[in-house]
Formats: sequence, C-alpha cells, structure tokens
Amino acid sequence: MLVDFELIERARSGDDAAFNQVVQAYRKRILGTIARLIGRPEDVEDVGQEVFLRLYYSLDQLRTSEVFEPWLYRLTVNAAYDYLRRQRRRQESRMSDLSEQAVMLADAAESGKKRDEEQRRTKIRELVDSLLGKVSEEDRILLTLKEVEGLSLKELEKIYRVNENALKVRLFRARQRVLKAYEAHKEKPDDQEV
Repeated sequence: MLVDFELIERARSGDDAAFNQVVQAYRKRILGTIARLIGRPEDVEDVGQEVFLRLYYSLDQLRTSEVFEPWLYRLTVNAAYDYLRRQRRRQESRMSDLSEQAVMLADAAESGKKRDEEQRRTKIRELVDSLLGKVSEEDRILLTLKEVEGLSLKELEKIYRVNENALKVRLFRARQRVLKAYEAHKEKPDDQEV
C-alpha cells in the first residue's frame, strides 16, 4: 500500500490535505493503468481526473481503509470502461490513432544508437496492441491488470468481486483468445515476423 491507513481515514473525514497526499501517492500508478487500458495518451489525464473526482465524492462510502487499493482500481477500471463506451458511441477509430502513434514513435526512434531496438519494441507493442484489440474490452482490461500491472489474484478478486477459481478461468480463456488471435496473425503471409 502506498499510503498508511491513517491518511486514508483523514481523507475520508474530509481533510483535503490528506486527500491531496493520497492523490499524489497514487497518481502515477493510476495514470499508467489508464494509459494501458484506453490506448489514447491524449485522454489519459482526463480519465485520471475523472477517477480522482469519483474518489473524492465517494470516499465516504469506503467501508474500511484496508480495501482502499482494490476499490481505487475498481474506480479506475470503471472510468476506463465508461471512456471506452463513449468512444465507441462516437465511433472514433482506434486503428487510425494507433497508426498515428506508431508513426510518431517511428520518427522519434530514427535518431540515436537505440533506433533499431526502439523500432523492434514498437513493433512488439503494436502487435500486442493489435492482438489485444481483437479481444473483448473485458479480456483486454483483465489481462492488462494481471500481466502488465502485476495485480495478484487476491487483488483481482476484490476488483471483480468473484472468487479465485472464476478469475483463473477468465484469465485462461482470455489468454486463449489472445493466442488464437496471434495464430491468425501468424497465418497472414503479408505480415512480418517480430
């Protein structure tokens, strides 16, 4: 836990300075999670502000300080889902955004000694983004929280409110769907291997 329970309790009781300390402690971690979940760097700050606003207005609903982190991740995942739903309604194309991002990354990687390594990493990132884009939002978010954020099954249990066995099944099925997408990707003759 990044902050002690006493600080969370002070924030719950209306201490704005304590709330600001909590925000500062978790800001980088929450923004990183959001960035991986929504895939649009330009909107990360906005979704992050939404998470912390929701936290501010609902902190008094927190039962105990011990469940603060899973609860904060739940707020984060819900805000990311809401954002993705709004984006889907607007029918904005993530693929054009990703290709724009890839062009920017490729341009930046052209200079310096690390150019080849950065390009290789960019290709891997694009492949992973592409594969995750071919599975449901639920699978993508679950895999991101588990594999990228490194959350334990116990933490995920609290976020998803299901038992460990159900989570293991969900993770297995999500991984299988990504593997199936990867196999389909490998079968395309015009794709280059990473």
